[in-house]
Amino acid sequence: MKVIAAYLLSVLGGNAAPTADDLKYILGSVGAEIDDERIDLLLSEVNGKDITELIASGREKLASVPGGGGAVAVAAAPTAGAPAGGAAPAAEAKEEKKVEEKEESDEDMGFSLFD
Repeated sequence: MKVIAAYLLSVLGGNAAPTADDLKYILGSVGAEIDDERIDLLLSEVNGKDITELIASGREKLASVPGGGGAVAVAAAPTAGAPAGGAAPAAEAKEEKKVEEKEESDEDMGFSLFD
């Protein structure tokens, strides 16, 4: 990620085609570790491409990724000792609910965070 950030900083600074030396200079100026393999990989992937077009295509791809606070339904295979019909997951849900109630209590700390 830091290599990408260095590349974008160089582009924002007016260098339309940063070189490996440019990226190494930026990373070295902040004391970041320099990874030649990652720099070479990034430069080979963006060679001859417009950065604004790459960002726009990335946004389109990211828009199709589901996200947010919705719960994901996952079907789990029952274990050999678990009864059929999903009784085990229901028991786990009850246990999780009890744990959440304990964690929300201010009594554990001896004071209220909002007083």
